[in-house]
Amino acid sequence: MTQLPEARPGQVVPGDTAVVATAITSRGLTKRFPGGQVAVDHIDLQVPLGSVFGFLGPNGSGKTTTIRMLLGLIAPTEGDHDVLGEPMPRGAAHVLPRVGALVEGPAFYPYLSGRANLARLDAADRTVDPRSSTARIHEALERVGLSAAAGKRYRNYSLGMRQRLGLAAALLRPRDLLVLDEPTNGLDPQGTREVRALIRELAADGTTVFLSSHLLPEVEQVCSHVAVMSRGRLISQGTLEALRGAASTRVRVVTAQPQEAATVLTSLGLAVAETGPDHVAATLGETESEQVTEALVRAGVGVRELVVERPDLEDVFVSLTGEGFDVDE
Repeated sequence: MTQLPEARPGQVVPGDTAVVATAITSRGLTKRFPGGQVAVDHIDLQVPLGSVFGFLGPNGSGKTTTIRMLLGLIAPTEGDHDVLGEPMPRGAAHVLPRVGALVEGPAFYPYLSGRANLARLDAADRTVDPRSSTARIHEALERVGLSAAAGKRYRNYSLGMRQRLGLAAALLRPRDLLVLDEPTNGLDPQGTREVRALIRELAADGTTVFLSSHLLPEVEQVCSHVAVMSRGRLISQGTLEALRGAASTRVRVVTAQPQEAATVLTSLGLAVAETGPDHVAATLGETESEQVTEALVRAGVGVRELVVERPDLEDVFVSLTGEGFDVDE
């Protein structure tokens, strides 16, 4: 008999039948504001436990409104959802101590130092041992690189330092789920790299990270799963690799004979997507790039360069929504 691992609260342990254990599940989650504006339109999220889940979409696509509903900060108009196996908002008192969140930028007392602000927050948490408060605050500040500025008043913090303090607040105790809304906002490139490294570290320790962002490289570098939002609707979700497959791989041929090259590509069954004065590009599909090279050479087409262009997240977004990623709604 196979020995199954012990389950944490809210976790479904898979046996012989594969069951996807989720940190967040929503069913038809919808938010309408007065006047009839639909900010979030019947979305069904499934965030696997232990994943780094990228919640992707341009500003105004409904990401933050969705997060606020998931955390119980605002009530949905329709639908329901579970967080860590508990129905929300009924299970909020039990679940939220296990959830760390940074949403819409942190809010702290401006006249207190960073350390004192964290001490206030920690003192309000009745689920932790107050005797370990100093050690936990020190560790949280250390993890986000704010130890040297811990005694500085919050009102004198830069935007990046305020983001770091918000992350420290979310990390005051071990969390099963960490919800981050644009966590690298205001950070310099070094700070952004440090936050990415921290996210990877937390995921390696078993924390599920729900990362909302409009920065495609940020999501692509750290996430195992991705969901794409557009105009309040959930367009697609799945593993990063599966979503990349939603946009077709292309072959780009640089040549002085683009029309002749296009004819060859068409004869191979490839759909020509672009033709220029010195190049032609086509959807590669199941055809191997070696076959393309051989066919061009046999046809006497001179090839200066042949590149296989694999889709990135921007390609995926355009493929799924038909619009650019800089859409402002």
